Amino acid sequence: HICMSGEPQVGTVYKESQSGGRQMKDIFKFAFILGLIALSAGGLLAAVNAVTAPRIAAQAGLEEEAALKGLQPEAAVFTPVLKGDTVFFYKAYDKNDKLLSVLFKAAGKGYSGMIETMVCMDVQAKIKAIKVLSQNETPGLGSKVAEGSFTGRFSGVDAARVSGVQAITGATISSRAVSSSIALKAAEVREALRNGK
Repeated sequence: HICMSGEPQVGTVYKESQSGGRQMKDIFKFAFILGLIALSAGGLLAAVNAVTAPRIAAQAGLEEEAALKGLQPEAAVFTPVLKGDTVFFYKAYDKNDKLLSVLFKAAGKGYSGMIETMVCMDVQAKIKAIKVLSQNETPGLGSKVAEGSFTGRFSGVDAARVSGVQAITGATISSRAVSSSIALKAAEVREALRNGK
């Protein structure tokens, strides 16, 4: 049966509205399934984090303790000095309870990311040694900040003059990130010590 008036036939309109309703049902069905998948994945990630977070924190604590002992091996005790809820710096004491040095973390933005160091500073505010704890700099260039040829340059340098430590050729940004972050944090630590912390 053909309609000549140009108006759609009732059967055609009914079929189109049926198919439109089916499409909406399919969209809601797929959205519901996708929501369930996202919820399940989020729950799984939260569970994995709950299991691994304490292990990661414990490992980080062991690495920090090893860095402290590596930089100040004569110390018998490392006493944390807090700033709020976080460790600001450590005081290293020998077995006779004599203050040997203070140790602190410093972090600065390098070429490819943050560079974190542990610094040992003696009671005269001279740098005894530094250790790069983490960095993601360019291998063969910026990554040289973790090598002894660079970290050794800080030994014996007055903390107020750390910014003058010679940068690595070809890795100036990475080198400056280390020296600048140490200079900044050393100034904060010295101020805290002057104020009786």
